[in-house]
Amino acid sequence: MENHDHGEVSPVNEVVRDAASDGGSSLGFDDRSAGQPARTGKTAASPRRKKSRRNGATRPGAAKGPAQDASSGESRDEGASQARVQGEAAHADGSSRPDGEPPKRKRRKRRRRRAFVRGAVGEAATQQEAPPQLETGKLNRPQPARRRESAQEGQRTSYAALDLGTNNCRLLVAVPTRPGHFRVVDAFSRIVRLGEGLSLEGRLSEAAMDRAVTALGICAEKLGHRKPRRMRLIATEACRSAENGEAFIERVKHETGLTLEIIDRQTEARLAVAGCSTLVERGTEGVVLFDIGGGSSEIALVDISRHRTPRLADHIVAWTSLPVGVVSLAERFGGHHVTRETFSAMVDAVGEMLDRFDDGGRLSKIAAGGRFHLIGTSGTVTTLAGVHLGLARYDRRQVDGLWMERDNVDRMIDTLLSWDFEQRKANPCIGADRADLVLGGCAILEAIRRRWPSERLRVADRGLREGMLNEMMAADGAWRRRRRMGRGT
Repeated sequence: MENHDHGEVSPVNEVVRDAASDGGSSLGFDDRSAGQPARTGKTAASPRRKKSRRNGATRPGAAKGPAQDASSGESRDEGASQARVQGEAAHADGSSRPDGEPPKRKRRKRRRRRAFVRGAVGEAATQQEAPPQLETGKLNRPQPARRRESAQEGQRTSYAALDLGTNNCRLLVAVPTRPGHFRVVDAFSRIVRLGEGLSLEGRLSEAAMDRAVTALGICAEKLGHRKPRRMRLIATEACRSAENGEAFIERVKHETGLTLEIIDRQTEARLAVAGCSTLVERGTEGVVLFDIGGGSSEIALVDISRHRTPRLADHIVAWTSLPVGVVSLAERFGGHHVTRETFSAMVDAVGEMLDRFDDGGRLSKIAAGGRFHLIGTSGTVTTLAGVHLGLARYDRRQVDGLWMERDNVDRMIDTLLSWDFEQRKANPCIGADRADLVLGGCAILEAIRRRWPSERLRVADRGLREGMLNEMMAADGAWRRRRRMGRGT
């Protein structure tokens, strides 16, 4: 996945396509800066200049010759015009009128110049009036001051969420749009492998911490530039289980200025559900949502058979966090050369952990029916989806929300098992960073599918960050505030 530094918003389209984003969010960018298209018809002309002719007995400018009517373009009655000129000339020398009254100068009403007239374009008339018919898309574009105002407003109303996991460092900055949705304005994702060697040593290595601090420094620069209204920065399993996790958090604060919050497993499961709430199909009665991480895997059982509220996390009836992820499983069983026997051993090891999870059979009846499905949010399921679609380059827009049938998942796992390390590495949806991890993730996925059989799996390229954004915006009343201000989209 590619990463982009902050700056113009234009790179965000690509970053949002490649990095995880949008928990039911609106990913289209605001197009208010685009003007209306220019008109293709004839341009309206300015009023023609009135021709004047002087009479020998009159003052200059006292009499005017025939002109064209501004609305119709037809000539006025020339005889009436001549009589008027003669009458004005007769009294120009100050003589009295026939009735003895002092001479009065007739005040002629100045005709309002209109847009559509025949004739030449007068320079003065053009400067005095800018008829609305002459407006084009170029003229309608916002002025630079308006753009600066919009940028400042985006800084005041944006929200940021950062997730430092065992394998990845990810950041999202977004602004609320219509209720329950938001628009991503900046994103960052980098594989740092913070948990590398953690399962064997119990500590975070110096090299891993250095990689993470470098990525967090980039995130700090982005946050300093965006100045979000609110933000939440979390760390998960690697910092949670490492004996030097707290010391690492202090180092991050000292070197980057970021204060990370180490969350517990229950909070992690709740945020994953909150981030994927819009992917639960209408009419669904039960969902098993799982997040396969680098050092742990969170699983939440969601029962919505009775009623459904906007907060899907309120319907969690059971959850568990397995102390195993793609990094720890690959370190235990090996990730480069994986045979079918090795893969089966991985699945059995995860299955034993699941057997110790007592969910009370809360979804057994629902899972037996047709209104039940799985939702997977992790690099494992998004990678499977990309391989399934045959993408030449990973595209989040095609992957997020994709439905995969049971046969499709079986075929993709079998395909990956048939590839050696170099073949996995060469696939554009896997790459060198995931080539040694993807089969460990597939083993965790297979164990979950055996525990909760389902005919369908929905792929989610979203998760904790989207869950944090949803919760912050809801708690802050961001969507209510936008409705009051008339900015809902």
